[in-house]
Amino acid sequence: MPNSKTLEIPISGMDCAECTQHVQHAIEKLPGVQSVNVFLGTEKAVVKLDPAQVDIPAIRSAVQGAGYDVPASNSPKVDPISMGDFNRKLTVMLVSVFAIILSVVIFGEVLGLFDFLNERVPFLFGLVLVIAGGYPVFMNVIRATLKRQIISHTLMTLGVIAALVVGQWVTAALVVVFMRIGDYVENFTTESARRAVKELTALTPQTARVERDAKEIEIPVSEVKVGETIIVRPGEKIAVDGEVISGQATVDQSAITGESMPIEAGNGTHVYAATIAKLGSLRIRTERIGSDTTFGRVVKMVEEAEAHRADVQQLADKFSAWYLPVVAVIAALTFIFTRNPLSTAAVLLVACSCSFALATPVAMLASVGASAKRGLLIKGGKYLELLARADVLLVDKTGTLTLGQPQVTDVIPLNGLSRSEILSLAASVERYSEHPLAEAVRTLAHDENIALVESQNFESVPGHGVRATIDSRRVAVGNRRLIPSAESLSIASELEAQGKTLLFMERDNELVGVFAAADTLRSEVPAALKEARSLGIRHIELLTGDNERTASALADKLGVSYRANLLPENKIDIVKEYQAKGHVVVMVGDGVNDAPALAQADIGIAMGAAGTDVAIEAAHIALMREDWNLVPDVLKIAQRTMRVVRTNLLFTTAYNIIGLTLAAFGFLPPVLAAAAQSLPDIGIMGNSARLLRHK
Repeated sequence: MPNSKTLEIPISGMDCAECTQHVQHAIEKLPGVQSVNVFLGTEKAVVKLDPAQVDIPAIRSAVQGAGYDVPASNSPKVDPISMGDFNRKLTVMLVSVFAIILSVVIFGEVLGLFDFLNERVPFLFGLVLVIAGGYPVFMNVIRATLKRQIISHTLMTLGVIAALVVGQWVTAALVVVFMRIGDYVENFTTESARRAVKELTALTPQTARVERDAKEIEIPVSEVKVGETIIVRPGEKIAVDGEVISGQATVDQSAITGESMPIEAGNGTHVYAATIAKLGSLRIRTERIGSDTTFGRVVKMVEEAEAHRADVQQLADKFSAWYLPVVAVIAALTFIFTRNPLSTAAVLLVACSCSFALATPVAMLASVGASAKRGLLIKGGKYLELLARADVLLVDKTGTLTLGQPQVTDVIPLNGLSRSEILSLAASVERYSEHPLAEAVRTLAHDENIALVESQNFESVPGHGVRATIDSRRVAVGNRRLIPSAESLSIASELEAQGKTLLFMERDNELVGVFAAADTLRSEVPAALKEARSLGIRHIELLTGDNERTASALADKLGVSYRANLLPENKIDIVKEYQAKGHVVVMVGDGVNDAPALAQADIGIAMGAAGTDVAIEAAHIALMREDWNLVPDVLKIAQRTMRVVRTNLLFTTAYNIIGLTLAAFGFLPPVLAAAAQSLPDIGIMGNSARLLRHK
């Protein structure tokens, strides 16, 4: 078995899906390369290779041979730009392109400027201008042709040659100008889509202040070691994941959770890299650094989301591969039937836009990047497309619909004891128990300032409850299996019918109290489920390991169906059951015990995934904060994204059909065809830019 090593190679010069395919083919042909993924959004290739057979210089040579380059660094460079700035740039570009086209029509065709230049300026001089201006493009075409590849610039180059053959060097020169303008537009279009991803990546802290040898020193984050103590001052970014060991600060966690409200961090608080200590200072014990931090995993997930292409994107990629040869055939037929080389050239020129290849990935990049900044991690366009079609929502209960922290709702004293007496006895007996219900009893006693007393002879009976001796009297707190005398208690049935879990208390074998506890439903859940139904979810089902009564009470309250007494493997079977019936299934869970079901579902959504390895790895979508409003939010994002993708594809299809028709019948001269080829890219970017804004 050969040795394996994975490298991330920065690639420059890619502006559409066709470019990524060329780079991928060039790299995967190298001996020793085991797998390649090329990402347009982050301008890099992730290469798994045998280091004994292939190295970076060989990869660089292969990439350059395909017409692209490997820069020295892949560090993100993001110029500050607001949404308003971007819209102004887009508007200026639209106006400029239309102004250029209008100028060409008025001053070139109407005033006869082109004919004048063709007659008065030597053809050789014009030929030199054309070659000099289009040299980089022509070299790419030559390299691609030698590799038996047809690229979009191949068609434009044929158009230039056709114009030169009939002596129209001015037309050829203008075509070259519009080729370069088109390249700029495509680069601008793709770069704008990348911006949301790059802005996220640029948040990564570069340095940290570490305590070493009783001194504070500032070092690169990569040199920080797990277990070291870092110092964070007011206004600084936290560089690692870790636990606060001293200090107090208000921490802005929006980079991780998307939540604008800061948290108060003090001793024992877990904090994350890329968050900001706004007020106060902290000393933090390092637990994770670099790509192992929560933020590092977020960035990696967003960067590689492009690998999970939507079906519609794969279809567009396949269409792009066939599109250029089909256009070449149309151009050939145009020449055969019209014998007009300029009409033939116009067909080649108007059809060479990358708009088909850009229509889907630009929208997906914008949506995934913008969502990540809000605490919604989407692993790829594939899951956005599936989510837009989802019709079944399966939901875990504990820690997902509920807070996962039981609270005592009822305290019922019996046989002459007061409420405070039985609460004191129960909390005293439960003092050393680790059960969540014991914690709920102790919390209530603390909140009500109930004094505890010392107990002796503590005994825990797993699955039953606890016993202890207080003031020489034996006290027991537990369920019916521990306290059989509770079986005939009428109030118990009433409380259980409400979905509550009961604890009974005996003193010297006499029943003296009942405690009812419930895991509190998240307040936003009913409204969120209602909105999910309005977005196309036809069936919602609660899946829980709780008993029938508890599950039934919660399901009735929410108006959903339920299945109770489930093990993790039972949840997987239920997901498969719906999938076998043709449904697109969304599973929402906390990402820990629900990991298998999340992975099995068409779309697994992990709730409150910040800092949780299992949740981020198992789910297809991770919600970085525990807020059910994010579930309908991500449904809306998916549906909105797919509407934009469909609009992009319809627009570029209609535009190209109209352009090819006009060119083939001689209504679109080559100069206007070359100018018009960049307009679909601008239209796609303008439409996709809407996804960068949150409604």
